[in-house]
Amino acid sequence: MAQFVDFSRAAAKAGIAGSAMATVLALSSTPVLAQDTTGTDSLETIETTEGGERVIIVTAPMYVPTAAQTATKSNIPLVETPQSVSVVSRDQMDLLNFIDAQQAVRYVAGASGENYGPDLRFDFIQVRGFPPKQFVDGLATPVTSTIFSNGLDLYAFESLDILKGPASVLYGSAPPGGIYNQTSRRPKSAFGGEVSMKYGTDDYKQIAMTATGAASDFADVRGTVLFRDRGAERDGVDAKRLYAAPALTLHLGPDTDLTLLSYYQYDEVNGDTNGFLPVVGTLLENPNGQLSRSANLGAPDYNKYERKQWGAGFEFEHDFAGDFGLTVNTRYSKYSEDQKVIYASGFTDETQSRVLRSSFPYAEDVKALALDTRLDGKVMTGAVEHTLLAGVDYRDVDNEAAFGFCGPVDALFFPCAQGAVSIDLFDPVYDLGDAFVDTPVLFPYTDQTLKQTGIYAQDQIAIGGLRLLFSGRYDWVKLDSFGAKGSQEEFTWRTGLSYVTEAGVVPYISYGTSFEPTLGVDLDGDPLKPTSGEQWEAGVKFDGRSLGPDVDLFATAALFDIRQKNVTSAVYSPVAAPIGSTQSGEVKVQGGELELVARIRDQLAINAAYSYTDSEIIDSEVAAEVGEPLPVTPKHKASLFADWTFQRGGLAGLGFGAGVRHVSSSAGSVPGPFNPVVYASESSTLFDAIIHYDTPNWRFAVNGSNIFDKKYVARCAAEFNCNFGAGRQVIGTATYKF
Repeated sequence: MAQFVDFSRAAAKAGIAGSAMATVLALSSTPVLAQDTTGTDSLETIETTEGGERVIIVTAPMYVPTAAQTATKSNIPLVETPQSVSVVSRDQMDLLNFIDAQQAVRYVAGASGENYGPDLRFDFIQVRGFPPKQFVDGLATPVTSTIFSNGLDLYAFESLDILKGPASVLYGSAPPGGIYNQTSRRPKSAFGGEVSMKYGTDDYKQIAMTATGAASDFADVRGTVLFRDRGAERDGVDAKRLYAAPALTLHLGPDTDLTLLSYYQYDEVNGDTNGFLPVVGTLLENPNGQLSRSANLGAPDYNKYERKQWGAGFEFEHDFAGDFGLTVNTRYSKYSEDQKVIYASGFTDETQSRVLRSSFPYAEDVKALALDTRLDGKVMTGAVEHTLLAGVDYRDVDNEAAFGFCGPVDALFFPCAQGAVSIDLFDPVYDLGDAFVDTPVLFPYTDQTLKQTGIYAQDQIAIGGLRLLFSGRYDWVKLDSFGAKGSQEEFTWRTGLSYVTEAGVVPYISYGTSFEPTLGVDLDGDPLKPTSGEQWEAGVKFDGRSLGPDVDLFATAALFDIRQKNVTSAVYSPVAAPIGSTQSGEVKVQGGELELVARIRDQLAINAAYSYTDSEIIDSEVAAEVGEPLPVTPKHKASLFADWTFQRGGLAGLGFGAGVRHVSSSAGSVPGPFNPVVYASESSTLFDAIIHYDTPNWRFAVNGSNIFDKKYVARCAAEFNCNFGAGRQVIGTATYKF
């Protein structure tokens, strides 16, 4: 099933189509309330004296989540949501020093990241077997035709929510594994902020600042900026990033707010993209020796990736009399990237010491408009309470991409006698030679538009402790690909049942469906149907705040069964030679998840997770795919992190923590005409550690991940597309709070 060989997505970014394309802790001396109007984002450090003894208390009211609008687009508590949701709050991001979203899922059940190692451009994440679509502030991002991530910096956000399972009933087009939604930092009324400086492994340098406060009685402002300059584990590679996000909230009345949100991000990676090491010398033995993580088989003086993206929009909120409110979200975004890359593409001979190299320039431009308008509120009908939601959203995306290729003379596609010269695996000389041709972008890859309109409604019925959730949505999708027009319509729905006990234990069961539009026609020339998905999920949630005033704890356990149908497969076609499509493909993913987040007495923080995921392709026109697991879907993932802070005496404010993460092996691809052999990644057990010291105005921290520097292969998507997992990274942080 071609759409599961996501090697083609990554390869299109870094170089191949098919097989040839293939904490900052915001602390303040002002007390903090959850979802408050103070200048801090969440945490605060308080220093006092009790009985002559120095006391420092670091509070983190948002470390353990209580709500996630991503799941229901309403204020239904997280514990009452009959579907798995993981929330990585700003408190967690800062404590564990997560740099990007794929790191942020390290301690999340059912989600895996860093599948292509320490990629400097994108967030490669899998959720329940599928790459999730990215949303920002509840609106779809202008994701490209090849990867579902636009790589916005994690420092930009207050939280990252992972909604597991079908999400189409509220968000339209989405894979059955789920989505992730990131909430931007917002203006607040009280003055506050931070300046953060980082330095670490591979010459990692970063300075970032966020500040907020009231500009007048009716206007709050925030500014967030970041600049990063870093090296990489790979020789000859460096990357720069600039991010800026001004925001303004206008209080138009006692019940009306208008928040203007915008961002700009520039990325530049010099020397290489990521991956494209041979399986022989990484996952398999090479008679000449094994490659190091620093191996660069590209062209450091030539390879370059450049990306510019920006977005601007607003969120309008108005509370009507009673319990009803109106929310209007909109954003216009532009995304553009350019890259040129030389990469390893085959051995020159049987010695397995020299590799051929090919050239692959790529460019893509995306423009997107997203709009979501919804009305929510509560209604009592006797003893029954209804939490209602109704809305309409619209998405308009325009995407154009093109590529060029120049490879060895005997290459399967686009042979070119003047490609890049070969290179020695263990003693590389990066001279491209006089015959090298800087291939221009020549071939159109995508030229498509998508217009999607959806209307949705939801009702949560509360009768005593019983909660019944009903959601429904209808979508109209118009597609245009290279002038070929098509339209698709789909109804999706979700229902759930849960029971809230006084002890905070909430058992639940739910069913939901999803869809994704599919471009193209089948072997008979008829338009393809949307790919559809469905999930059954049952579990129990526990809100442990009833255990005492000093205990914040949230735990979940879930079992799920996902089926995806109408999956496209690329097969030989005598009519539409050489390749046509069928939609007989079907996928099954079953598993279970356990997750716990806790903070006790403002001293002990715990993140723990375990997930079992069993995936299988159960039907396909490509016989070799049947029975195979989905790529980058480990059966087992387990993690545990604990952090302790001293509160009294000479060690007050000093804290330390440690974590362990285990991921079992997983397939790098599915078998097919371009990947006849499937390579499984290596299982890994990695250890993390942290030491930190807090005062009311300063925070100092040293975070280490993979501290024992375990070397392992994170993924081999093809014979010449292997990636080492992230090695040891140690970063020191100094943060001044004001």
